[in-house]
Amino acid sequence: MEQLFEYFKRKLNETPTDLVRYKYREIEWRGHAFGLVGPRGVGKSTMLLQHIKTQLEIKNTLYVSADHLYFTSHTLVDLADRFYKMGGKHLFIDEIHKYDGWSAEVKQIFDSYSDLQLVISGSSILEITKGMADLSRRVPIYEMQGLSFREYLHLFHGIKMDVVNMEKLLQHEYEIPGIDHPLPLFHDYLRRGYYPFGSDAAYDIELMQVVVQTMESDIPIYLNTNVSVGRKLKQLLMVVAESVPFKPVMQKLADVTGINRNYIQDYLMYMERAGMIAQLRDAVGGIRGLGKTEKIYLDNTNLIYVLAPKRADLGNIRETFFMNQMRIVGDVMCSPVSDFLVDGMTFEIGGRKKGQKQISEVNNGYVVKDDIETGYANVLPLWAFGLLY
Repeated sequence: MEQLFEYFKRKLNETPTDLVRYKYREIEWRGHAFGLVGPRGVGKSTMLLQHIKTQLEIKNTLYVSADHLYFTSHTLVDLADRFYKMGGKHLFIDEIHKYDGWSAEVKQIFDSYSDLQLVISGSSILEITKGMADLSRRVPIYEMQGLSFREYLHLFHGIKMDVVNMEKLLQHEYEIPGIDHPLPLFHDYLRRGYYPFGSDAAYDIELMQVVVQTMESDIPIYLNTNVSVGRKLKQLLMVVAESVPFKPVMQKLADVTGINRNYIQDYLMYMERAGMIAQLRDAVGGIRGLGKTEKIYLDNTNLIYVLAPKRADLGNIRETFFMNQMRIVGDVMCSPVSDFLVDGMTFEIGGRKKGQKQISEVNNGYVVKDDIETGYANVLPLWAFGLLY
């Protein structure tokens, strides 16, 4: 167990505390138990360690990773029991999905130690939400996505600013302190700013490893299937990546990938939950997830540049960015007359020359233009939508 404490203190010393992610403010940190999930590499572990470093007493706190060698000869329950008897009050278990049988042991710890705070986290959203089904009413699960353009400015360039809400954005009350020309920074964000490790020299390689691990390991493990299915899923992802954007025709997808047509829709849902794609649905019923899928995008623009750099279509990049950033603040659905419908507002996305034709007959219609620095009337700059969280 001494090795676990040494590992914990080493991780804590390496943790920066400057940027606090948007999700931090939404979590009830005093709760008896909760879970934090999100795609690989978006900064979940760092945020947990930041909280420990700045808010908790180290002497009664322990952060462990469930794939540590310690757990080859010890169980999670053993760890919790020993830690509790040593006066432990806060137990954080990261990469929980990598421990076989974790769900049953987490439930046992939760029920056995009422005054021990238990926090779990991991990158396999599918596996964790399935495993926590029995505790879902008592243990909230928070989901976190990658950096907004605002957070990128802080982390990569030291530019600090508050979140701009939709009301202020629509009234053109937005600016980046000290920056007169935001477009060069915005274009850099589109290529490498969504993941906190985007400044690494080998970023493209690291991001491709995230994709491979998710598609060939995380999803197949959840489905209890073999790696060949993972390769087919990766092929399905590439079909989406090379389209502009992709309008799903299930039979064509089946023909191209060799996946049974009856499984395609389920696989797309798994890929969406794992943070690889985003499905734009129509507004039938007005409830997220129930409408028909009209378009499929990659989850974020960084994935476009890594998976299909020669097919990085500007229109696709713009729409992908808009959907990715806006889904944090509202339900993004397909507009029957334009590109997107969000909480009663219609948005048409385009370049500098985009006109008003598509939204001329709708109320609360807006044109969102790339390659402009500031907006006017119902015209808004695309980059400003990266300040919403």
